[in-house]
Amino acid sequence: MKRVFLFVVLTLTLTVVALGQNNQMVSQLTISSQVMGEERVILVHTPANYANGKQRYPVLYMTDGAAHLGHTIATVEFLARAGRMPELILVAIANTDRTRDLTPTNASMKRDDGSPLRLPTSGGADKFLKFIETELIPKIESSYRVEPYRVFAGHSFGGLFALHAMLTRPEVFNAYIAVSPTMHWDNHLLSRKAEAFFKERKELQRTLFLTLGNEGGEAKVGFERFKGILAKNAPKGFFFGSALMEDEDHGSVVMPSHYAGLRKVFEGWQLTGNVAGLAQVEEHYKKLSARFGHTVLPPEAMMNLFGYQLMGAGKMDEALAVFKFNVKTYPESANVYDSLAEYYEKNGKLDLAKPNYAKAVELGSQTNDPNLPVYKTNLERVSETLKKTAEAKGK
Repeated sequence: MKRVFLFVVLTLTLTVVALGQNNQMVSQLTISSQVMGEERVILVHTPANYANGKQRYPVLYMTDGAAHLGHTIATVEFLARAGRMPELILVAIANTDRTRDLTPTNASMKRDDGSPLRLPTSGGADKFLKFIETELIPKIESSYRVEPYRVFAGHSFGGLFALHAMLTRPEVFNAYIAVSPTMHWDNHLLSRKAEAFFKERKELQRTLFLTLGNEGGEAKVGFERFKGILAKNAPKGFFFGSALMEDEDHGSVVMPSHYAGLRKVFEGWQLTGNVAGLAQVEEHYKKLSARFGHTVLPPEAMMNLFGYQLMGAGKMDEALAVFKFNVKTYPESANVYDSLAEYYEKNGKLDLAKPNYAKAVELGSQTNDPNLPVYKTNLERVSETLKKTAEAKGK
């Protein structure tokens, strides 16, 4: 059957946190960090169907905890539903001393009147990055079903930290979204580091998306300088995008930056144009798998719809190949067996439809599938028809 999607946020741990007006429920973890010498609170959001399957997901790590988690959940769900990117596990780190954790050196900043703004705790970014790499990521990857693809997003000092992480430990994350980063920190420290870093790198399989709001001054100087460095020395395999969002200020720039940044990170994810057949689908996802470093499977729902489209166009052999592909790829899904059974039923092969409807009922019963009543009705209908046919032949 054509599946009805119910987007329900599931919780996986005993502690949950409500976020914003949408009352979205998110799991909360507390890590007693030896690196940081303190407890750190982590908010984790999993895809709606996480608890009902065995699928693995890429992970998006974020600074500023709950501040940007709600709108990022909505952005990811929207883009995933549109086929523009995969579903993700979101990991948001709550702040303790934000200035300490997100700045790479001990430095001060200038106020608008030119006087120095002392930031005595600044300069702990390396320690914070070590916490993420050696404590947080292992915890997430041992507790959740993840794919080996990590994205990092940070805003302001968090954007500064994202760039610092890329320039010092580029192997930790596969992609970076640096939102309105404090590029002028410590006399444009990261631009100077970037010049040396990219000059030495001939190849780097990473993605960076850099944004800036309508901020001007030294922030824009640093933004343009960083873009200029990459224009001259972008390594092979390095995907870079940037956006100057002049209609946004330093605070409002985050949401559109996450949207545009995720579009860049997963650019080319969607299978577009007129799809000729199963071979074209398989080739597309083979290329995605090579790019992202893990097996990327065509979504069950997309393939299911594709099968029905082929069947509606009278391309029965191709439709059968697609439905069988879905059964092979998602053998624990009740829906794929129901769809294959429907194909057989429409083509008068009730003896083949019945065992597939029965399999849908079996799996649907095990997983509390909301479409179980439909599967049962389908099985009963075909079983009754086969019974009557057998009785008629016996007379």
